Amino acid sequence: MENLLGLLRIHVKRGVNLAIRDIASSDPYIVFNFGNKLKTHVVKQSVNPEWNDDLTLSVTDPNLPVKLTVYDKDILSADDKMGEAEFSIAPYLEAIKFRHKIKGGLPNGTIIMKIQPNRQNCLSEESHIVWNQGKLLQNMFIRLQNVECGEVELQLEWIDVPGSKGI
Repeated sequence: MENLLGLLRIHVKRGVNLAIRDIASSDPYIVFNFGNKLKTHVVKQSVNPEWNDDLTLSVTDPNLPVKLTVYDKDILSADDKMGEAEFSIAPYLEAIKFRHKIKGGLPNGTIIMKIQPNRQNCLSEESHIVWNQGKLLQNMFIRLQNVECGEVELQLEWIDVPGSKGI
């Protein structure tokens, strides 16, 4: 793929206070759309699911937002939507461009950049891009939209691909 810049690994940690779509709970999973679609596994009967899934997306256009939709798995009918959100990877990729300048010189846990929540980014709290074990990681809590409640905790990690254009 000649337009490939690299890979974005999304560690889907957990959901917090997701909407109830069955009688007393939900069976949530998340679909990520970034040109290609990937989804987490279903967590049965939980509004506070622990996924701990790693999903890897190919990045060809750094300006496209990552879109996610949370669904409740149903057996006898169509799956119910439990909210959606989108976020930009542009701030994270800006930090990645400068990582070669900081290799080896920072202690683990050093915050490189902070991204404030605003009306455009769906963040529910300040997001940090952190130097950890030789990698730049972005930790974020995403507030779901078009739903009464719910957040999703994610962590982003960039993966260079030999032979790709890079960022």
